[in-house]
Amino acid sequence: MNNNETTAASKASKPTHEHTHDHEHSHLDETELRVRALKSLLSEKGYLDPEALNVLIDTYQHQVGPQNGARVVARAWTDSTFKQWLLEDASAAIASLGFTGRQGEHMVVVENTSDVHNMVVCTLCSCYPWPVLGLPPSWYKSAPYRARAVSDPVGVLAEFGITLPTGKSISVWDSTAEVRYLVLPEQPANTEHLSEQQLGELVTRNSMIGTGLPDPASAVSQ
Repeated sequence: MNNNETTAASKASKPTHEHTHDHEHSHLDETELRVRALKSLLSEKGYLDPEALNVLIDTYQHQVGPQNGARVVARAWTDSTFKQWLLEDASAAIASLGFTGRQGEHMVVVENTSDVHNMVVCTLCSCYPWPVLGLPPSWYKSAPYRARAVSDPVGVLAEFGITLPTGKSISVWDSTAEVRYLVLPEQPANTEHLSEQQLGELVTRNSMIGTGLPDPASAVSQ
């Protein structure tokens, strides 16, 4: 379980492979095309039930998603005891809220602070914490993101509209088949008076991956 650190003013030193795909995800990359071809082949041979697969996908797209992770973050922002538990044993703390299951058996939560910004990637494939974030977005699975999150995290964040203060370090965490990471973002300013539910409205999916920040207090619905 390794992480690679850099600063907002410099690039990470970890080498990476070359790529030719655009960062935009308006088209299918080679990996996704292969997955679709494999799915079709397995369906044709009767090894895969398309309906069962559709139910699984629907579950993680519409019933399980970033709203679960937002509840975890909001609880940590309002309950210091839970936050400490989350940072020490994320799997157990998250399970206490009822969020368990496939791709979330072994969780680690990393906290953003005034000195450190965390970002999550899976350099080998697309390991992702389904129980708290749902299915991974297309860009998370793309070869450009998997390569550049490690080699140029500052540039990647800039493409997502995030510019960190000069000198703030970036820690890049590489998810694996054994461990999934979740970022605990910094609580937005002037939100101490908000309820846990209202705070949850400010937590974005990208803020829990590290490619975004929570919404400001003004975004809370009245």
